[in-house]
Amino acid sequence: MIRRAALAVAMTSLAVCTDRPSAPISVPAQIQDSAGVQIVEYAGVPEVEPPFAIAGEPIYRHGTNPGDYEFQSVNVGRLFPDGSAVVADRENSELVVLSPDGATHEMLARRGEGPGDVIYPYSMFVLGQDSVLVPDRRQSRITLFVGDSVARIARLPRVGHLGVAGIGASGRLLLFDRVPYRSWVDIEQEWLAGHMSLFDTETGALDTVVSYDHFPRDVQGLMNPIRAVGWVTAANGRFVYTRSDRPEVTWRLPDGTVERIVRWRAEPTMLTAEHLEPVEAYERMMGRMNYGVSDARLEEIVQEGMSLFWARIGQPLPFFRTPFADADGNVWLPSYRLAYPEEGSPHTVISSEGEWLGRVEAPARLRILDVAGGLVLGVLRDEMDVESVVVYEMPPRRG
Repeated sequence: MIRRAALAVAMTSLAVCTDRPSAPISVPAQIQDSAGVQIVEYAGVPEVEPPFAIAGEPIYRHGTNPGDYEFQSVNVGRLFPDGSAVVADRENSELVVLSPDGATHEMLARRGEGPGDVIYPYSMFVLGQDSVLVPDRRQSRITLFVGDSVARIARLPRVGHLGVAGIGASGRLLLFDRVPYRSWVDIEQEWLAGHMSLFDTETGALDTVVSYDHFPRDVQGLMNPIRAVGWVTAANGRFVYTRSDRPEVTWRLPDGTVERIVRWRAEPTMLTAEHLEPVEAYERMMGRMNYGVSDARLEEIVQEGMSLFWARIGQPLPFFRTPFADADGNVWLPSYRLAYPEEGSPHTVISSEGEWLGRVEAPARLRILDVAGGLVLGVLRDEMDVESVVVYEMPPRRG
């Protein structure tokens, strides 16, 4: 076990945008208001050449070769400073470490309830080489792995709706509401509120610092497949908040104080029948895999599910999917897609200082997990829907 001071030092070291862009603009207007909040506003969607690009071919692909780990459903992964990676397989409930060249793998944790075991890891935070902090939702705890050993285990609040977004400068965890914790029936507001909180793993103190719009109260029913959502991630020890129906990103200090807001003007894309073609194909494919029913019954199931989408043709689509932050604190916003949401999705990247870095294109079928040290870690799905873990280089563009 390690002492609190050592853990705090380790923790503090952590450091659809629409496809129809509005009129480009290269220079933002910056306003410093009286409250000390920096507001960066763009008159449209800037057409900026990003300072980096994802290479066309991966450095390696692990999961398809003899002796590779057989991934079932990868949900999270992070890069270590030397280019090795740690990946969680949600279906297997295992943590796997891949070598920098992807040739070998080692098991870091398996399914179970004992020390060093995991059941549902949903995020990870790299604190240094071979040092990773892993929250487990099912076990309401967070485990610090150093090398192949457990360095510390701490309890998390035993409430299923809370998730760990990141680590604050003080070493306290930045928590947010991953799922709604109240019923839509119980509220009259347009949006169900979520809360950003600070949690001290030593004392167990949980302090709510600010609320935010989390899920909309859909008066047409709860089953809205294109509902916008408010989401919290973390970058450079700060909360980062987005609401997917607004072209806006807000940075908050750990105490909830707004530090910076970036806004841009964009017209949403309206849902059309053409958007739903790949969704229907996906639903039919999944139905064949999971239901084991006759073709006629399968078609009934597919059409029933698609009716939820057809009822919303003509309504605006969200601007982006769930954002994430890279190792440098840049915020990545994957463009909104209905089928295989983040696979091959272009990402708009905004720096922690509010600078618009541009739109980064991703290879087809790639779902990005992490970006660090000039590398991109992701999941690649082949034509047979088999997942493998890949690492791409992301070299800076030459001027």
